Amino acid sequence: MTRIIFPLLVAFAALFGASAHAQSGVRLADNAPDSYTVVRGDTLWDISGRFLQEPWRWPEVWRLNREQIRNPHLIYPGQVILLDRSGPWLSIGRRIGGTQDDRVQPRIYSEALDSALPSIPLQVIEPFLNRPLVIDGPRLEGSATIIATETSRVLTGTGDTIFAKDVGDAAEVWHIYRPAKPLEDPVTRETLAWEAAYLGTARVTERGQPTTLEVTTSVEEIGVGDLMMPSDRPSVFSFAPHAPERDVNGRIISIHRGVSETGRLHVVALNVGERDGIERGHVLALFRNRGTAEYTGDGGKETFQLPEKRYGMVFVFRVFDRISYALVMESDGPVTLSDVVRQP
Repeated sequence: MTRIIFPLLVAFAALFGASAHAQSGVRLADNAPDSYTVVRGDTLWDISGRFLQEPWRWPEVWRLNREQIRNPHLIYPGQVILLDRSGPWLSIGRRIGGTQDDRVQPRIYSEALDSALPSIPLQVIEPFLNRPLVIDGPRLEGSATIIATETSRVLTGTGDTIFAKDVGDAAEVWHIYRPAKPLEDPVTRETLAWEAAYLGTARVTERGQPTTLEVTTSVEEIGVGDLMMPSDRPSVFSFAPHAPERDVNGRIISIHRGVSETGRLHVVALNVGERDGIERGHVLALFRNRGTAEYTGDGGKETFQLPEKRYGMVFVFRVFDRISYALVMESDGPVTLSDVVRQP
């Protein structure tokens, strides 16, 4: 699959609707370069961090139109990013090794889609893009169930045969999972969903009642009673970072691998989702509760609630009804459970 891009035309494309006003508050990074040549392994966040104090605001200063802003798969290794300090504005210049003709007329390039730059490092979040992570009530009720294994073994793995009921016709490949733990709202203690323990995948070999499947991959042992969901098509994550349009006041309710604190480029679960207006690409600021302080210097005792500290940023990459998953992009100190997320 190829992607056709017009780097010189893009550099002079129509301005993004509100960016002429929004960009006035964007601040350049200290020692921002006049240009930067893209190399393999870069992300849009990384590149923007070379130019801007707030890297997530790069859509506001790119000279692109709305459609390109929403799906920014247009920058490739070898291209030059140019900084116009009058805006500031960022634009795409000609490629290294181009000819003089490149400066005066557009040229069409064909690139493999997977060589385009993602917004954030895909290798970190790839396991989270199409595997079952969160199971709510309707998904739990609609899952298929493993009822038996070949030769009646208690546990099975890759290459073994399993039998399941309620296997629909919508998919040939199924994810196998086990509801691992409830995800509770830290304030109300309401169960919002269940976090799924991903066990592996299976492919249908013979349909019927029950359906016969072969286990194609396994990361843990699979047994009778484990559940299955149709495998979604892998997502190509290319959403530009942007702030939510409505107020958000959420908290971190889970950290991947069950630890109590984490840091940059690790995945966290939030207690806000689609019903709260959250969507993929949203950027949220992290706030830490500093607790209270007691003062006894005047002969009495006074208690003060200390102000929260803003200490980092997260990038939302997968959204469910009441839960979302985000990658920690910036952090000044550990990220802990119950920390607050709001608009940046």
